[in-house]
Amino acid sequence: MASENSFDIISKIDLQEVDNAVQQALKEIHQRYDFKGSISDIRREKEVLHLVADDDYKLKAVTEILLEKLAARRVPGKGLTFKTPEQATGQSLRQEIVLQQGIPQEQAKEIVKILKSSGLKVQASIQADQVRVKGKSKDELQGAMKVLRDSSLKIDMQFTNYR
Repeated sequence: MASENSFDIISKIDLQEVDNAVQQALKEIHQRYDFKGSISDIRREKEVLHLVADDDYKLKAVTEILLEKLAARRVPGKGLTFKTPEQATGQSLRQEIVLQQGIPQEQAKEIVKILKSSGLKVQASIQADQVRVKGKSKDELQGAMKVLRDSSLKIDMQFTNYR
């Protein structure tokens, strides 16, 4: 009897690693001479990072420091969505960075479309905020993973529950 193999495509960011990166970035910001007396700050509320800085230059510096610390903690850059900076009180700027948790519906449909057009003998189904891929052979499933890694999707993907 031929068994069916499957794996799940998910998109999750480890929030504990994000918290650690934020703490490291804040420590560096408080120690740097060019940030003396500034109101630069980073904080996380659920899946959103809030950045505050005195001006555009400092906001870019805070963003670079944060991205460096996130990369060191293996938090994928594709999993971050940057909103446009906006004016806050006084001359300061505020920016939000949304952390991706789960695959958005449009992206899930795009994944299914890519797999259908690849010619591989796999079936993809959308299940809430993840996509399950089933196939008869493990080689087909590994081919599907390669096709998705090579695609131009703008989301971070992890492959789990490979059985």
